Amino acid sequence: MDVLSFAGALDAIDRLLDEGGGGTVFTPNVDHVVISDRDPRLRDAYQSASLAVPDGQWLVWASRLLGTPLPEKISGSDLVVPVARRAAARRRTMYLLGAPPGVAEEAGRRITAATGVRIVGCSSPALAVDGNADDRERVLRPIQDVRPDIVLVALGAPKQEIWIHRNASALRPSVLLGVGASLDFIAGRVRRAPRWISRAGLEWLFRLVLEPRRLARRYLLNDPKFLAILLRTLREPRESRVR
Repeated sequence: MDVLSFAGALDAIDRLLDEGGGGTVFTPNVDHVVISDRDPRLRDAYQSASLAVPDGQWLVWASRLLGTPLPEKISGSDLVVPVARRAAARRRTMYLLGAPPGVAEEAGRRITAATGVRIVGCSSPALAVDGNADDRERVLRPIQDVRPDIVLVALGAPKQEIWIHRNASALRPSVLLGVGASLDFIAGRVRRAPRWISRAGLEWLFRLVLEPRRLARRYLLNDPKFLAILLRTLREPRESRVR
C-alpha cells in the first residue's frame, strides 16, 4: 500500500489524470487481503495498481504493528465526492459502472448536485470477470465511446479489481477507481456506518447487523484469517511491507 494522507491520495489521483496515461486506484480492506492470499488474480491486480490506499482501520493499525505506519484510513466512499469536486473544477468527466440497476443513476444525480461534475454515462451490466470477448466488448464499448476521464467501478471485491486490471489498458487514458459499495451509500440504498464506528474499527459489525445473511460468512469465517496473514507478514523484511 502507498503511504499517503487523504489529501496526498487526492493529489496522486490528480497526477495520474494530468499524466494522461490512465491508471488504477484500489482501496484495500481486510477482506481484500484475505482474498488476495488465495486468489492470484487479485494479487496480480494489486501488484500492478497505480495507487492503493487503506480502506479499513484494521489495516492502519496493522501497519503500525509492522513498523510501517500508514497515516490514515482512506475509504473509497470518502474519495468519491472530493475526486468528483476536483474533476468538476478541471472540467473532467466521470462514468459510473456497476451497482444494481438504477443505483448508479441515482448516485450520479446526487454526485452532480453536490459537485457539479459532468457524468457522461452509467451502466449496471451483468458482468462475469471471466466472460467471453463479446461480453467484454458489450461492457467496454459504451465507456470507450464517451472517453471519460474517471471511471468509478462499483462491482465489489474481488470482481472490480480483477476487471479493472484486465481492462484498464483498453480504457486509457481513463483512470479507474474501485469503489465497492460507494454508489449504494451515495444513492441512499444502503446505510453507512457513522464515522465514530468506522474509526473504532467496528464498521464490519455495523454492516453485519444490517445484512447478516449476505455478510456473515465474510466477516465471521473468512476475515479472521487476516490475523494469520498479519503474523506471517511480521516475519518478512520491513522493506517488503509498504512501498
